[in-house]
Amino acid sequence: MTVQKPVTIGGVEIKPGQKVAVELPVARLYTTSSLSMQVKVIHGRRPGPVLFVSAAVHGDELNGVEIIRRLLKRKALSSIRGTLLAVPIVNVHGFIDQSRYLPDRRDLNRSFPGSAKGSIASRLANTFMHEILLNSNYGIDLHTGAIDRSNLPQIRANLDDPQVSELAAAFGAPVVVNASLRDGSLRASAAAHDIPVMVYEAGEALRFDELSIRAGIRGILAVMRKLGMLPAGRSKATNPSVMARSTRWVRAPSSGIVSLPVKLGSRVREGDQLALISDPLGDLQETVTAPIDGIVIGCSRLPLAHEGDALFHLAAFSSVSRAENAVEEFANTHDPALRRAVEDNLLET
Repeated sequence: MTVQKPVTIGGVEIKPGQKVAVELPVARLYTTSSLSMQVKVIHGRRPGPVLFVSAAVHGDELNGVEIIRRLLKRKALSSIRGTLLAVPIVNVHGFIDQSRYLPDRRDLNRSFPGSAKGSIASRLANTFMHEILLNSNYGIDLHTGAIDRSNLPQIRANLDDPQVSELAAAFGAPVVVNASLRDGSLRASAAAHDIPVMVYEAGEALRFDELSIRAGIRGILAVMRKLGMLPAGRSKATNPSVMARSTRWVRAPSSGIVSLPVKLGSRVREGDQLALISDPLGDLQETVTAPIDGIVIGCSRLPLAHEGDALFHLAAFSSVSRAENAVEEFANTHDPALRRAVEDNLLET
């Protein structure tokens, strides 16, 4: 029988069966007050994979913080095989400032793998790389849309990697987007070390979204079961996720007031009206139409737009009907309000 060995994070040794909060020092504030990136390490008594779950790489993306907080309260984690590294707030400075960025305006998710002697973003990325990523076998990075922009719960991953594709399907989000790796991103650095990492995108910045939070917790637990870290669950199987073959942004053709927008998760057909843009007096009006058949997986929450602003994010599928069923099944499972919105859309179409 293989014996589980202790793990060391931030110079702290965690023995099998222990749950330990570790603080990784990060750059101090102007006042010289110290800050730290907190990590909750749950080290099982039995051997298994090491999974990290991270949130707030962008400091204003809060859903993931709440997902991890609730996840850590789950009794199921007491029987874990392997190790969970939970990092609820990676970008501590941005979180304090309610900002996507670091104080130097750099995007942490374009600063990996980082450097111990680089910018504040580079140093933070370096700390995460060496203390968390390189001590893990798998990872789930939690994100939201930007300010005033909301995303339908979705997984973004490199589906050319069979292992990533399998875990993305296990998560159970209605939509899986095949997303290429971007230079400087956490996913790209993980891929360079053959560590499968996927991104869960749901909701919008600076807001808690209950559907996104509940779906995120459920998805992480499902991945842990898939990896053998937790016993198999008894819940009934849901419809499988549907992979988007491509996505496309729909931008405002003119500036003005946006009205009658379609809802997140709606099925649209090419030529369907997505919204109306009018001037404040109501004399001029322009229709925003769908350029493709698909599902609305992201949208602006603002009723105002400048010409060229991104209003809707559409995902195209080989079978839009199958994708529509996946969204409906997801709504039935997680949120009655979204279910009503989906049903309204089905009646309209």
